[in-house]
Order: sequence, then C-alpha cells, then structure tokens
Amino acid sequence: MAFTADKAYDLMQSAHERGRLAHAFLITGEAGSGKADLAARVISLINPAPDTGGANLFGEVVEPVQKSLDELEGDLVRLVRPQSKSRRIVVDDIRELEKSFYVASAPGKWKVGVILGADRMGVGAENAFLKTLEEPPADCLLLLISDAPELLLPTILSRCVRLPLMATDDGRATTASQDELLSALSSMARQGMGSVGSALSLRASFSSILTKRRAEISKRNDLALKEETKKYKNTTEGDWLSKREKFYLAQTESEYIREREKLLEVLVSWMGDVVRQKCSVERLDFPDEKQITAQVAHRHDLTDLLERMDAMDQLRAHMETNVQEQLALEVAFLTAFG
Repeated sequence: MAFTADKAYDLMQSAHERGRLAHAFLITGEAGSGKADLAARVISLINPAPDTGGANLFGEVVEPVQKSLDELEGDLVRLVRPQSKSRRIVVDDIRELEKSFYVASAPGKWKVGVILGADRMGVGAENAFLKTLEEPPADCLLLLISDAPELLLPTILSRCVRLPLMATDDGRATTASQDELLSALSSMARQGMGSVGSALSLRASFSSILTKRRAEISKRNDLALKEETKKYKNTTEGDWLSKREKFYLAQTESEYIREREKLLEVLVSWMGDVVRQKCSVERLDFPDEKQITAQVAHRHDLTDLLERMDAMDQLRAHMETNVQEQLALEVAFLTAFG
C-alpha cells in the first residue's frame, strides 16, 4: 500500500511521539513522490531546530522553513550518495557512516544516516551496511531512499520498515489509463454485468491498457539507459553499465506493478461505488459515473454485489504473491463481473 508523503510523515511522527520509531526506513517511490523531502522532514522532527520565538517584527507567527537534506547535513546528519565516477556506493562510504554513529553527540540528539540511491550499493557496501542494520547504536536513524528497492538484498529489505510513496506529479498517462478503464467499465455495465462475454471483454480491455503502459514504461527506461551509456561509457569503472541495465529492467517491472495496482484500485473503487449506491451513500469515488453505477446497483442485490467486491479484493491480495497473472485476472474478472 502506497502512502502520500504527508501520511507517511504522520505515521512516523506518531511512532516517534510514542517512542516506537523504528531504526531503519526504506522510502521508495517514483520521481516526484517526495522521498528526499520526507527524509528531511523526519530529520527536523527528531532533531528540531531551537525555538527562536516564532514571530516577526509585527508579532506575526512565522512558520519555520523546512531545510533540504543538503542543508541539514552536518555533525548529526550524514548523507551517502553514489560516487560520481563509479556511480556506486562503495564500502568505504558505509564504513565512514558507521563510524559517525559512534561519535558522541549532545544529549537528546539523534544521529541520522541517509543513503540516497540505496539500490546502487555495491556487494561489499551492502554487506557492511547489514552489520549496521543488525546492531544499530542507540538514538540512530537510517533512512534509505530508492527508486528500485528490488535491487537491494532481501536481508536489507527485511530489516527496514518500507514506506512506498505515491507519485505527486501530474500523472497524465495514468489518468488516461484510468479513464480508458472507466470507459470499459461503463461499456460492460451497459451490456449488463453478469455475463461471461462482458466479463471477458472487460478483462481484455484491462490487459490491453496494461500492455500499452508496459510498452511506454519500457521505452522510457530504454531511452534513459541509452543516455547513461552514452554519457558514462568512457568514465565508469567495472561492470557499472551492466548493473544499470539490470536496474532499468527492475525499474520497468516495478513501475508496471504500480500501474497495475492503480488500475486494480479503479476496479475496486468503481465496484465500491456500486455498493454505496445500493446503500444510498452519497459519497462516491467516481461521481461522474454516478448514473451508470446506480443502474448496476439497481439490477443486483446487495449480497451479490458484496461477493463481487470480495473477488476484487482477493485479486489485489493475490497480485502481491507469485500468482500467475493472466490466470488470476481471468478467474477474478469472471467471478466479479461474470
């Protein structure tokens, strides 16, 4: 489940206030989701700036300006980034970070390590980092930021609290995909929800939308890899470009899965609107589809609709496992819409 940056911050703030803040978080998400900004806000939360009165010359309350990660870096905050030549995080960077955790600091202050592009740690760096994760010093916080967490060792993933963030960019391609799916849902509803033909037609539309999005994602990442290859092929060391190819393959798969989750959410929300219409609830996720969801609600009893809703919830749960995608989709669509 992905969170907005504000929701993720609220969860961490609540944990901190209760003295239950974990020692390591993995913050993931697409470009524009606010990963670095969230890390900066959390650092300011646990190490608040001194209170300077909070008012200007006119007595007006002045809200403190949130500093960026670069501005927060110092004795208490250590940033680790991929090195410019190898484009990787090397073991020495991680060892320096670990040493900084054992330098004495003022009482009540936290030491924070932020690893930007955590998926670019080399094998040695990941193994060294595991030791820090397994035996973290007191009052130390590790924030890993990654676009492709799939490239991290499973042992690292298992020791971090994961905070996947929703994108906050305009999302035009996703919105277009959602609109296309809503159009397919309306067409299915007009034919009459409850037939095998309409269910399979909707499933075909769903798969077609996903196929187009995968092609778009793959094309964009292929272009990005070509640009990096052109820029760095004569300046990088070792097998960095080979690793970047694996990175973009994992990135494509990760983005595809997120697109699939968003489209599944449309299906669940649309069916939820049908149930809400049946129960005379005014709030709808898709108010523009009110007429068509009302018609579907009128044709089916509540028990039937709830069973169909449950089929969609089960599909979302199955998609988080290693289930065969196309088979799971076909069974779920037949159950929910057939």
